[in-house]
Amino acid sequence: EQIKKSFDVKTKMSVFTWKGEKDTIMTPKDSIIYYKHFLQTGVMAMEPQTGYVKVWVGGINYKHFQYDHVGQGARQVGSTFKPFVYATAIEQLKMSPCDSIYDSPFTMPKGRYGIDADWTPKNSSGNYRGLVTLKSALANSINTVSAKLMDKVGPHAVVDLTKKLGVSSNIPERPAIALGAVEITVSDMVAAYSTFANQGVYMKPQVITKIEDKNGVVLYESIPESKDVLSKDVSYAIIKLLEGVTESGSGARLRYGSGGPTYKRVTGLPYAFLNPIAGKTGTSQNNSDGWFIGMVPNLAMGVWVGNEDRSAHFKSTQMGQGATMALPIWGLFMKKCYADDKLNVSQKPFERPANLSIKVDCWAPKKVADSTAVEEPTTEEFDF
Repeated sequence: EQIKKSFDVKTKMSVFTWKGEKDTIMTPKDSIIYYKHFLQTGVMAMEPQTGYVKVWVGGINYKHFQYDHVGQGARQVGSTFKPFVYATAIEQLKMSPCDSIYDSPFTMPKGRYGIDADWTPKNSSGNYRGLVTLKSALANSINTVSAKLMDKVGPHAVVDLTKKLGVSSNIPERPAIALGAVEITVSDMVAAYSTFANQGVYMKPQVITKIEDKNGVVLYESIPESKDVLSKDVSYAIIKLLEGVTESGSGARLRYGSGGPTYKRVTGLPYAFLNPIAGKTGTSQNNSDGWFIGMVPNLAMGVWVGNEDRSAHFKSTQMGQGATMALPIWGLFMKKCYADDKLNVSQKPFERPANLSIKVDCWAPKKVADSTAVEEPTTEEFDF
């Protein structure tokens, strides 16, 4: 009882604000409520070819928030999980980004893959597009297509691939994982995506390469850990799928300056990137977690944004989706990278494998003279 009362006693304290620390007087209970108002973020960038970690931001302020949202905190990944399903299908079923599949109502019957009831995933819009290519389906994050691909390959194969890609989370072998109902760390997601950019070779992230004493004696030197996971052709096919997301899908605002006053206010548009970018947005249930993972040939970067209290969320997907919460951090960071030539961050296309055996050139985004005239895609992600 005495402990409870102490939470209502006004106390002098220094609290975090976006304008710097502020000395104030409040009760411990009020301070807890105050801190729950802040959105947190986890950001990691690595070089796919070496595993060298270039950026690791575990939170918005280390002094006041010491929980690491990159390597420690695992959060629901939403649609950023879908490329693992597509990769499994392309590898095992010999599919290509240009193959077509029906976006139509779909029910997986009770008992299949051990589910205890019929499973009928729905698209966030409630609409169905009919026959679509895999590239269009991923660009628009169509849930029914991900579910149908999961039905074809089975959850065991998808989970097996994620483990090979370095994901350490315990992922249940259930069909619903196709829509991202799993919790994974930012570091694991960035390393997994980097495998696609590194032609199918997984590189374990390295934060420290060498430690020397004051006399130059090497006390520690890391040994790169790598393994072949996917073929060059399959990896490149996934890269082309992910490029579709930023060409005409939920990540297209990286290129176009439209989206209306709401998006301009919350995202800092325009970014107006012209170079190839492979990426995927993700939004968890109830708009609690927003993700964006984006890659250029020599840099992969993942961003998560959300509240430490998982029950806190945005009321609308428009405000709470990954394209609104997480993508702007990626966009602003990359603009600064490209402004500094010394960083040598690539703006070139991803390397195309010689004698590519998978068809990847399905369609090209519509070119316009004035990018500000392009209507922002209305596709929203809301994965159940």
